[in-house]
Order: sequence, then structure tokens, then C-alpha cells
Amino acid sequence: MALQLRPNCEYCDKDLPPNATEARICSYECTFCADCVETKLHNVCPNCGGGFAPRPIRPAREWRPGLSVAKRPPSDRRVHLSFSHEEIAAHSARIRDIPPEER
Repeated sequence: MALQLRPNCEYCDKDLPPNATEARICSYECTFCADCVETKLHNVCPNCGGGFAPRPIRPAREWRPGLSVAKRPPSDRRVHLSFSHEEIAAHSARIRDIPPEER
């Protein structure tokens, strides 16, 4: 099963196309831009509390049969947070000093 490659930052709604190097994901594929992860979320996923990693780039070219953006397209469903920015800030402040591997 391939990653969904969600099309936007859940915090600021910035477009994050499949080749976006600034896309970050948590282990549940919650998707945010690098700026929001660093300056707003402080490496705390507002949904699960985990940390973030750079989202892999899905190849545009089909180097192997059936494996490319064209053959396995990204999601077009935009995802938005279900928490207010204030709730997210409080959640992040509570656990951001705990390393992700210890949360």
C-alpha cells in the first residue's frame, strides 16, 4: 500500500504536490509543511503527538512497471485539522520537550 501523499498542509493549507521537498509526515501520514512543523507545531503532531519526518518523493517516471505518480497518483482530498490553533499550541507546549522516540 502506497502513501496517500496528501495535497496540503493540514495547518496552513499550503499546497504540497507529490514532489514537495518541504512536506513532512507523522507515522499516520498527517501532513504538514516544514515551516509549520518547525515554527507552529515544534515537531509535535497535533493529532497523534508523534514527531515528523520528510515525506518521501514518489517518482514521476516509471522506473519499475506500475510504480510512479502516474500509475499510483497522490490523494486529491484536502485534509484540515479538527483542533483550534490554540488547542494545538497547548498540546505542543505540553510535550514538545519530550523527544519523539520517548513520547
